[in-house]
Amino acid sequence: MTNTQRTAKSAKSTTGTATADKTYDGFTDEERGAMKERAKELKASTRRGSRTAKADGDTEVRAKIAEMPEADRVIAERIHDIVKSSAPDLAPKLWYGMPAYARDGKVVCFFQSAQKFKTRYATLGFSDLAKLDDGTMWPSAYALTELNADDEARIGELIRRAAG
Repeated sequence: MTNTQRTAKSAKSTTGTATADKTYDGFTDEERGAMKERAKELKASTRRGSRTAKADGDTEVRAKIAEMPEADRVIAERIHDIVKSSAPDLAPKLWYGMPAYARDGKVVCFFQSAQKFKTRYATLGFSDLAKLDDGTMWPSAYALTELNADDEARIGELIRRAAG
């Protein structure tokens, strides 16, 4: 066996999937779906004016939340309300098909339902624009399985800091 044949065989065995008839191209179906949703969002944002973006964003985010399974929907609705009351200057928008909240068009935080990528828990995430800096290390995402009053208060404080 030549070196070229060994390299090809090695590459094939490490990149293959359990199913012989499927090829792995680097992205899951859920990731490809999110990228397609993002492309649609970008296309739609170029068609509408900036005046209507905030109103349309709220409608789109509420519609996306309504599509979620009940457990995620309940959390997402509370997150949406907390963001609107804690940082009213953040504009709701869709980001990769997820509810997100932006300042000057740039995402500060987002909610990812557990169902979106078939994960065990929903996530409240923050971009690098969020002002959550705390020393040399701090969390940029939080796992959510349900919300209680203490969680909601903590999230409200995080949102206020992030929007800072």
